Amino acid sequence: MNTAWIASYTLVGVMFCIDAAPICLYGQSECHVPSVADLFDRVIQQSSRMFGISTDLHSEIENHFPRRNTIGRQKCHTHWIVTPGDKDKAQRLGHEALTEAILRLLSAWDDPLSELHWSMSQQRSEDSNQTWPDKALQIGNMVRELREGVLKVTAKMRPLDRDSNTLSHVSPDLLDPFPDVSFYKRGELRSLDHLDLLQCFRRDSNKIQTYLGILKCSTVPKLDC
Repeated sequence: MNTAWIASYTLVGVMFCIDAAPICLYGQSECHVPSVADLFDRVIQQSSRMFGISTDLHSEIENHFPRRNTIGRQKCHTHWIVTPGDKDKAQRLGHEALTEAILRLLSAWDDPLSELHWSMSQQRSEDSNQTWPDKALQIGNMVRELREGVLKVTAKMRPLDRDSNTLSHVSPDLLDPFPDVSFYKRGELRSLDHLDLLQCFRRDSNKIQTYLGILKCSTVPKLDC
Protein backbone atom coordinates (compact mmCIF):
# COMPACT_ATOMS: atom_id res chain seq x y z
CA MET A 1 0.00 0.00 0.00
CA ASN A 2 1.26 3.48 -0.79
CA THR A 3 3.14 4.98 2.19
CA ALA A 4 1.17 8.22 2.01
CA TRP A 5 -2.11 6.31 2.24
CA ILE A 6 -0.87 4.32 5.22
CA ALA A 7 -0.07 7.57 7.00
CA SER A 8 -3.43 9.05 6.03
CA TYR A 9 -5.36 6.00 7.22
CA THR A 10 -3.44 5.92 10.52
CA LEU A 11 -4.25 9.58 11.11
CA VAL A 12 -7.94 8.95 10.46
CA GLY A 13 -7.96 6.07 12.92
CA VAL A 14 -6.29 8.12 15.64
CA MET A 15 -8.50 11.17 15.16
CA PHE A 16 -11.71 9.18 15.01
CA CYS A 17 -11.31 6.99 18.09
CA ILE A 18 -14.48 7.97 19.95
CA ASP A 19 -13.24 6.70 23.29
CA ALA A 20 -9.79 8.28 22.93
CA ALA A 21 -9.89 10.26 26.16
CA PRO A 22 -7.66 10.16 29.22
CA ILE A 23 -8.89 8.46 32.38
CA CYS A 24 -9.77 11.18 34.84
CA LEU A 25 -8.19 10.60 38.20
CA TYR A 26 -9.19 12.50 41.32
CA GLY A 27 -7.35 15.78 41.51
CA GLN A 28 -6.01 15.61 37.97
CA SER A 29 -6.21 19.12 36.51
CA GLU A 30 -5.57 18.48 32.80
CA CYS A 31 -8.17 15.84 32.09
CA HIS A 32 -10.66 16.27 29.27
CA VAL A 33 -13.62 13.96 28.70
CA PRO A 34 -15.14 14.58 25.26
CA SER A 35 -18.54 16.21 25.36
CA VAL A 36 -21.40 15.05 23.15
CA ALA A 37 -20.65 18.06 20.93
CA ASP A 38 -17.01 16.92 20.64
CA LEU A 39 -18.14 13.43 19.65
CA PHE A 40 -20.50 14.83 17.05
CA ASP A 41 -17.64 16.89 15.64
CA ARG A 42 -15.56 13.72 15.27
CA VAL A 43 -18.19 11.76 13.38
CA ILE A 44 -19.02 14.76 11.18
CA GLN A 45 -15.33 15.21 10.36
CA GLN A 46 -15.10 11.50 9.57
CA SER A 47 -18.10 11.68 7.23
CA SER A 48 -16.58 14.74 5.54
CA ARG A 49 -13.26 12.96 4.94
CA MET A 50 -15.10 9.90 3.68
CA PHE A 51 -17.06 11.99 1.17
CA GLY A 52 -13.88 13.77 0.08
CA ILE A 53 -11.93 10.57 -0.60
CA SER A 54 -14.83 9.02 -2.53
CA THR A 55 -15.18 12.22 -4.59
CA ASP A 56 -11.47 12.19 -5.41
CA LEU A 57 -11.61 8.54 -6.41
CA HIS A 58 -14.69 9.11 -8.55
CA SER A 59 -12.97 12.02 -10.32
CA GLU A 60 -9.82 9.99 -10.98
CA ILE A 61 -11.81 7.14 -12.53
CA GLU A 62 -13.98 9.50 -14.53
CA ASN A 63 -10.89 11.19 -15.98
CA HIS A 64 -9.42 7.79 -16.83
CA PHE A 65 -12.60 6.45 -18.42
CA PRO A 66 -14.48 9.40 -20.01
CA ARG A 67 -18.18 8.69 -20.18
CA ARG A 68 -21.61 10.25 -20.02
CA ASN A 69 -22.49 12.27 -16.91
CA THR A 70 -25.41 10.07 -15.88
CA ILE A 71 -25.71 6.99 -13.74
CA GLY A 72 -25.94 3.86 -15.85
CA ARG A 73 -28.16 1.91 -13.47
CA GLN A 74 -31.71 3.08 -12.97
CA LYS A 75 -31.43 3.08 -9.18
CA CYS A 76 -28.82 3.01 -6.46
CA HIS A 77 -29.01 -0.11 -4.32
CA THR A 78 -30.04 2.03 -1.32
CA HIS A 79 -33.17 3.30 -3.06
CA TRP A 80 -35.29 1.20 -0.66
CA ILE A 81 -34.11 3.20 2.38
CA VAL A 82 -36.61 5.92 3.24
CA THR A 83 -34.77 9.21 3.76
CA PRO A 84 -35.93 12.85 3.95
CA GLY A 85 -36.13 14.48 0.54
CA ASP A 86 -34.33 17.65 1.63
CA LYS A 87 -32.76 19.36 4.64
CA ASP A 88 -36.02 20.98 5.77
CA LYS A 89 -37.76 17.61 5.92
CA ALA A 90 -34.80 16.10 7.76
CA GLN A 91 -34.99 18.85 10.38
CA ARG A 92 -38.62 17.94 11.06
CA LEU A 93 -37.80 14.30 11.74
CA GLY A 94 -37.29 13.01 15.26
CA HIS A 95 -33.84 11.96 16.42
CA GLU A 96 -34.75 8.28 16.29
CA ALA A 97 -35.92 8.33 12.67
CA LEU A 98 -32.88 10.34 11.56
CA THR A 99 -30.46 8.04 13.41
CA GLU A 100 -32.11 4.98 11.87
CA ALA A 101 -31.69 6.47 8.39
CA ILE A 102 -27.98 7.09 9.03
CA LEU A 103 -27.35 3.56 10.34
CA ARG A 104 -29.29 1.93 7.50
CA LEU A 105 -27.35 3.87 4.89
CA LEU A 106 -23.99 3.00 6.47
CA SER A 107 -24.83 -0.68 6.89
CA ALA A 108 -26.05 -0.98 3.31
CA TRP A 109 -22.58 -0.11 1.99
CA ASP A 110 -20.54 -2.89 3.64
CA ASP A 111 -20.83 -5.45 0.84
CA PRO A 112 -20.81 -3.07 -2.16
CA LEU A 113 -17.60 -1.37 -0.99
CA SER A 114 -16.02 -4.75 -0.34
CA GLU A 115 -16.94 -5.74 -3.89
CA LEU A 116 -15.55 -2.46 -5.22
CA HIS A 117 -12.21 -3.11 -3.53
CA TRP A 118 -12.11 -6.71 -4.80
CA SER A 119 -12.97 -5.64 -8.35
CA MET A 120 -10.36 -2.89 -8.40
CA SER A 121 -7.75 -5.26 -6.98
CA GLN A 122 -8.41 -7.70 -9.82
CA GLN A 123 -7.90 -4.92 -12.35
CA ARG A 124 -4.82 -3.46 -10.68
CA SER A 125 -2.54 -4.99 -13.33
CA GLU A 126 -4.41 -3.20 -16.08
CA ASP A 127 -4.18 0.49 -16.95
CA SER A 128 -6.06 1.67 -13.87
CA ASN A 129 -4.37 3.77 -11.21
CA GLN A 130 -2.48 1.59 -8.74
CA THR A 131 -3.85 3.43 -5.70
CA TRP A 132 -7.54 2.90 -6.49
CA PRO A 133 -7.94 -0.41 -4.60
CA ASP A 134 -6.25 1.12 -1.55
CA LYS A 135 -8.63 4.08 -1.60
CA ALA A 136 -11.64 1.79 -1.98
CA LEU A 137 -10.44 -0.25 1.02
CA GLN A 138 -9.96 2.93 3.05
CA ILE A 139 -13.48 4.11 2.28
CA GLY A 140 -14.93 0.76 3.37
CA ASN A 141 -13.00 0.89 6.64
CA MET A 142 -14.13 4.46 7.27
CA VAL A 143 -17.77 3.45 6.79
CA ARG A 144 -17.45 0.76 9.46
CA GLU A 145 -15.65 3.13 11.83
CA LEU A 146 -18.28 5.82 11.27
CA ARG A 147 -21.08 3.38 12.02
CA GLU A 148 -19.42 2.42 15.31
CA GLY A 149 -18.94 6.09 16.09
CA VAL A 150 -22.59 6.90 15.43
CA LEU A 151 -23.64 4.09 17.76
CA LYS A 152 -21.42 5.49 20.52
CA VAL A 153 -22.68 9.03 20.01
CA THR A 154 -26.26 7.75 20.07
CA ALA A 155 -25.64 6.11 23.44
CA LYS A 156 -24.29 9.39 24.84
CA MET A 157 -27.15 11.42 23.33
CA ARG A 158 -29.87 9.82 25.44
CA PRO A 159 -29.40 11.85 28.65
CA LEU A 160 -29.51 15.09 26.62
CA ASP A 161 -32.51 14.27 24.48
CA ARG A 162 -35.18 16.68 25.65
CA ASP A 163 -37.75 15.14 23.32
CA SER A 164 -37.08 11.60 24.64
CA ASN A 165 -37.00 10.30 21.08
CA THR A 166 -33.39 9.24 20.83
CA LEU A 167 -32.91 5.72 19.54
CA SER A 168 -33.20 3.71 22.75
CA HIS A 169 -32.39 0.32 21.24
CA VAL A 170 -30.47 -0.47 18.09
CA SER A 171 -32.25 -3.25 16.22
CA PRO A 172 -29.96 -5.81 14.55
CA ASP A 173 -31.90 -5.07 11.36
CA LEU A 174 -30.30 -1.62 11.25
CA LEU A 175 -26.81 -3.14 11.17
CA ASP A 176 -27.38 -5.98 8.71
CA PRO A 177 -27.01 -5.41 4.97
CA PHE A 178 -30.28 -5.45 3.05
CA PRO A 179 -30.66 -8.26 0.45
CA ASP A 180 -30.54 -5.59 -2.27
CA VAL A 181 -26.76 -5.42 -1.87
CA SER A 182 -26.75 -8.28 -4.40
CA PHE A 183 -27.32 -5.39 -6.82
CA TYR A 184 -23.50 -5.56 -7.05
CA LYS A 185 -22.36 -9.15 -7.59
CA ARG A 186 -18.88 -10.54 -7.16
CA GLY A 187 -16.99 -10.59 -10.42
CA GLU A 188 -19.59 -8.61 -12.39
CA LEU A 189 -18.36 -5.05 -11.82
CA ARG A 190 -16.83 -3.38 -14.85
CA SER A 191 -14.66 -0.27 -14.73
CA LEU A 192 -17.62 1.94 -15.65
CA ASP A 193 -19.72 0.31 -12.90
CA HIS A 194 -17.19 1.67 -10.41
CA LEU A 195 -18.32 5.17 -11.37
CA ASP A 196 -21.99 4.31 -10.81
CA LEU A 197 -21.27 2.77 -7.43
CA LEU A 198 -19.13 5.69 -6.26
CA GLN A 199 -21.69 8.23 -7.48
CA CYS A 200 -24.35 6.48 -5.39
CA PHE A 201 -22.00 6.36 -2.41
CA ARG A 202 -21.25 10.07 -2.69
CA ARG A 203 -24.96 10.84 -2.64
CA ASP A 204 -25.51 8.72 0.45
CA SER A 205 -22.42 9.99 2.29
CA ASN A 206 -23.54 13.57 1.63
CA LYS A 207 -26.92 12.71 3.17
CA ILE A 208 -25.21 11.16 6.18
CA GLN A 209 -23.07 14.24 6.75
CA THR A 210 -26.14 16.49 6.55
CA TYR A 211 -28.16 14.32 8.94
CA LEU A 212 -25.33 14.22 11.48
CA GLY A 213 -25.12 18.02 11.44
CA ILE A 214 -28.87 18.27 12.04
CA LEU A 215 -28.69 15.78 14.92
CA LYS A 216 -25.87 17.72 16.53
CA CYS A 217 -27.70 21.06 16.34
CA SER A 218 -30.99 19.65 17.60
CA THR A 219 -29.44 17.60 20.42
CA VAL A 220 -26.81 19.87 21.94
CA PRO A 221 -28.19 23.12 23.35
CA LYS A 222 -26.61 26.56 22.88
CA LEU A 223 -24.77 25.68 19.67
CA ASP A 224 -24.39 28.30 16.96
CA CYS A 225 -25.74 26.26 14.03
